Amino acid sequence: QLQLVESGGGLVQPGGSLTLSCTASEFTLDPYTIGWFRQAPGPGKGREGRDWVSCISTSGRVTKYVDSVRGRFTVSRDNAENTITLHMNSLKSEDTGVYYCAAERGYGINFCGSSTTAFDNWGQGTQVTVSS
Repeated sequence: QLQLVESGGGLVQPGGSLTLSCTASEFTLDPYTIGWFRQAPGPGKGREGRDWVSCISTSGRVTKYVDSVRGRFTVSRDNAENTITLHMNSLKSEDTGVYYCAAERGYGINFCGSSTTAFDNWGQGTQVTVSS
């Protein structure tokens, strides 16, 4: 079973930056398309309550972003390091939440998913708090 691990979360002031990483220890992520989702603070809503943030295709040639983060966040993948990275700049308070990476294989190499139902493999999440 693919086990994803997110890291890099923390507390940052508005306008600051963070870099999140997603990796897997026992499997190569090469054949997986990756999505980033976040869940805002509040009562447990389950996986369906997670909002899509970004995705990157297996090929790495296709990346997509939700409108609210476009121009501030950048997703990339380093297959040699088996890591997908989400660079987050100009952070805002509304970016606060638990960030999850998700992976799935079997789609076309340029597929970039934006729905939680497109992914069966999820990490445990990393907390990002943007506050002064």
